[in-house]
Amino acid sequence: MPATPDDLLEGLAAGREEAFAALYDAYGARLFAAACGMLGLREEAEDAVQDVFVGLMQARVWLRQVENLKAYLFASLRHAAMHRRGRAKASQFDTAEVAMPAADVGPDAEISRRLDVALRRLPHEQREVIALHVDAGLTFAEVAAVLDVSANTAASRYRYAMEKLREAMKEPDRGTV
Repeated sequence: MPATPDDLLEGLAAGREEAFAALYDAYGARLFAAACGMLGLREEAEDAVQDVFVGLMQARVWLRQVENLKAYLFASLRHAAMHRRGRAKASQFDTAEVAMPAADVGPDAEISRRLDVALRRLPHEQREVIALHVDAGLTFAEVAAVLDVSANTAASRYRYAMEKLREAMKEPDRGTV
């Protein structure tokens, strides 16, 4: 198993299976969590993460030029998510109105449903920052590198999103039952 990010990048660039496995072990869960936050649908998130790893295999000769592997991975994920979101727009329904499964009942399920609806109603730029910072655990500097914005912009988008989420959680959602 590669010991350093440089070793890992060398292994990826050389197409070594163990390097891809190590990368998946290190980042797969965080990529998936961020993709879920960006896309809102588990199946789309799984496909987006797969797109990232397929893309890495296809572009492996260029990986030696990558300076920040973590930023590269999440920027690739963002690109894959945007591509999937763009394809789905023509046939997509409002996922904010999807009903919870019948087994998910009770006060915790209701709070979870309301939070999910509130997250889906955030502007895309704010939802991205939430997904990258909260779900993937990236710092604001790392989020900024992924989104190609300043760290202050990333932090502001996060702050605005959190304000909107707090406000949405204060009163019951009257739009859906």
